[in-house]
Amino acid sequence: MLRSMPVLQVKDVSTSERFYCEKLGFAAHGAWGNPPDFAIVQRGEVTIALDRSRSDDPLPVNQYWAAYIYVENADILCEQFRKAGVEIARELENMPYGLRDFDIRDPDGHLLAFGHDLHPANPGTGLMAER
Repeated sequence: MLRSMPVLQVKDVSTSERFYCEKLGFAAHGAWGNPPDFAIVQRGEVTIALDRSRSDDPLPVNQYWAAYIYVENADILCEQFRKAGVEIARELENMPYGLRDFDIRDPDGHLLAFGHDLHPANPGTGLMAER
C-alpha cells in the first residue's frame, strides 16, 4: 500500500475546499460537478477528499477524530492555523501515546488532529516496522 485519503462528507464542497486551502494551507487538487459534488485537497503528501452529502440528514461525525495528520512540528503549524483564524478545538499537548498534538474542527464539525512524534528516533504511534 502507498497512502490513504480520508473522505469527509460535507454540506458544501466549495465552502469546505476554501477552508482547507485558505485556512489550513492545502492546495486544490481537483473538483468535480457543477456545483462541485467532490473535491480533493492536498498539502505535502496528505490528501483529503470532500464529498457532498446527498441527504438532508445530519452529517456523520466521527466519535472523535476524522483524521490524524502527522506533521514535522505541531507547535509551528498550530501557530500558523491560529494566525489564519482557525479555532483550535484542543490546545497543544504532549500525549501519553508519544505525540504532541492539537485538534481543530472544519466547517462541517469534523475533528482533525495534527501532531508530531515526541521521540522521532522511534517510529511513533500509528507506525510500525513492515512485517
